[in-house]
Amino acid sequence: MKRLILAGMLAFGTVHAAQADDALKAAIASKERTPANVARDPARHPYETLTFFGIRPDMTVVELAPGGGWYTEILAPYLRDKGKLIVAGESSSSPNAGARRYADNLSKKLAANPAMFGKVQRAVFEPPRAYDIAPANSVDMVLTFRNLHNWMDEGDEGLKKTLAEIYKVVKPGGVLGIEDHRLPASRKAGSTGGYVHQDYVIKMAESVGFKFADKSEVNANPKDTADYAKGVWSLPPTLANKDVDREKYLAIGESDRMTLKFVKPK
Repeated sequence: MKRLILAGMLAFGTVHAAQADDALKAAIASKERTPANVARDPARHPYETLTFFGIRPDMTVVELAPGGGWYTEILAPYLRDKGKLIVAGESSSSPNAGARRYADNLSKKLAANPAMFGKVQRAVFEPPRAYDIAPANSVDMVLTFRNLHNWMDEGDEGLKKTLAEIYKVVKPGGVLGIEDHRLPASRKAGSTGGYVHQDYVIKMAESVGFKFADKSEVNANPKDTADYAKGVWSLPPTLANKDVDREKYLAIGESDRMTLKFVKPK
């Protein structure tokens, strides 16, 4: 009897995992996504990345610094019915004009498609000024994509402060997923043009209490040498050098990226 019950539980879990898997695939395949964003899927691997982090459709998830909402277009419909998505970024009342512009642009994007974004919640995350993300111990997963290098402007202690604020909102057992441009381990830190040492990111996250759980090479790009005059922005999609060596940078593709999973201990 015990074996039958266990088999039933395993089958039930498998069915639910398959349903979650199908829901994620459907969100990525949605015709509501911006065509230019869809074109970047081969370089960004959203299905593999989010699956690696362990996302489920019934989770409360925070997306930090969503930028133009590339991942928001996937996360919002995926979490709409059973979970919750909080996008935490710049405030429209920020003293910084650039931050206000980002906030207003995101507001326009969300308002333009209420069917996709109508249940998305907004929060303020503007380091080092404001960290009004979510209540303490309330979030199953925090995700951030290619942002941590910006938080290093305030030095080690500033980065620790930001990571500590993130740590506060994650539930015990919850996940922090980080993707960022990876600086080769052989290269000295310093003026790195948007690239970061992977070991440094792990060290900083663990210094505030997170435990390093796993890493994935799904977003690795061995063609990226990380030594360009205009840093990572030399590569697609920015192509900061414009027509100078354009074909060279297009052939390299988007940056080599670390994909790291951390857990808040129970």
